Amino acid sequence: MSRRDNFEHRCTRCRIHRSLCFCALIPRLETTTRVVLVIHRAEDRKTTNTGRLATECLANSEILVRGHTARESEAVPIAAGTTPLLLFPADDAVPLTELAPQLEQSGPAVTLIVPDGTWRQASKVRKRVPGLANIPCVTFAGGARSRYRLRWEAHDHGLATFEAIARALGILEGPEIARALELPFRAMVERTLWARGVLRAKDVSVGIPEGVVRHDPESGLGVNPARGQC
Repeated sequence: MSRRDNFEHRCTRCRIHRSLCFCALIPRLETTTRVVLVIHRAEDRKTTNTGRLATECLANSEILVRGHTARESEAVPIAAGTTPLLLFPADDAVPLTELAPQLEQSGPAVTLIVPDGTWRQASKVRKRVPGLANIPCVTFAGGARSRYRLRWEAHDHGLATFEAIARALGILEGPEIARALELPFRAMVERTLWARGVLRAKDVSVGIPEGVVRHDPESGLGVNPARGQC
């Protein structure tokens, strides 16, 4: 049984094994920036997806699922009076740090549209979702490397969707928002790595709930950390 199909053992909100649930660490943050996550339906099923976790943290956010074969993608809702921006490193993308001062002076809030999926899926969003073709793209110029270690990254400077949203909001809303988002992301990554046997319990900065054994969804076996096998 794969981790993806093992949903009956997982928290329906944070999607980690219920014994490792970190929902208590998920904040509910108010932002003037509205985040619209455009997630591919195949990505939406993955337990390692980070985009949905970001929306759980953000009160001013919504999710649009695309990629259904039976119907066309819906248009992205743009909040009235806001400036729409597509967060994707297209060839014509402008560094968000360069654009932020202009946005601050002009006044209106931003609707930040964030594609979520594999690189191939995300690259098609602009053409396949109605209304996005003429929306300007923004990206990041440099910055810290990704701390997401649950999947192989095809691009050297690629970020998990959660990290990209947090970095963008850090620019648009201030660093305190980005800092508030660090804890649930770290909890997801570190507890998942511990469950996979990659990280030692003492290296999980958010801690492991008392009495929890490492869960292996493929074998159904747990490893007791008290025996030093974690």
